[in-house]
Amino acid sequence: MKYLLLAFLQTAFLLVAALPSFSQQELLGDPEIYEKSHFQKRCKIVQFGPNFISRLDINNDGITDAVVNEGEVVCDGMRGPDCTDDGCPYNFYLQVKEGGYFMIATAQMYGYEFIKRFGNMVFVMQMHPRFCERTDENPCEITVRVRGTKFLTISKK
Repeated sequence: MKYLLLAFLQTAFLLVAALPSFSQQELLGDPEIYEKSHFQKRCKIVQFGPNFISRLDINNDGITDAVVNEGEVVCDGMRGPDCTDDGCPYNFYLQVKEGGYFMIATAQMYGYEFIKRFGNMVFVMQMHPRFCERTDENPCEITVRVRGTKFLTISKK
């Protein structure tokens, strides 16, 4: 009985120890290749605009990251196939120092500026007014900074 309980506990421990590996994201070699491959499989004819991918250090760690703008995709003659009245999907990827990238966020927005404020690089994202709890026609501006792997909202207007 004692050995059966010990074997059960060892098996349970191994299962619990393995769980985090299921939730970890697999690193991508290059988000541009990954994203283009997705649309090449999805569309019969696909074109990518010059602003499809931007490479910049979004979290101020000195390593170049990537932002993909799906509004720069023309899929079977339709620009931005996943764009809506809320804007187009933008996918944000961080590069790790060991090599490879992982996605930290996706945002539906009209566009963004990446600017320096008070010594830190921040995104000023133009989004649908409802994201600022407004009903008018003017785009909402949400300013965020990326710290580590998290987006921190600085302001909304």
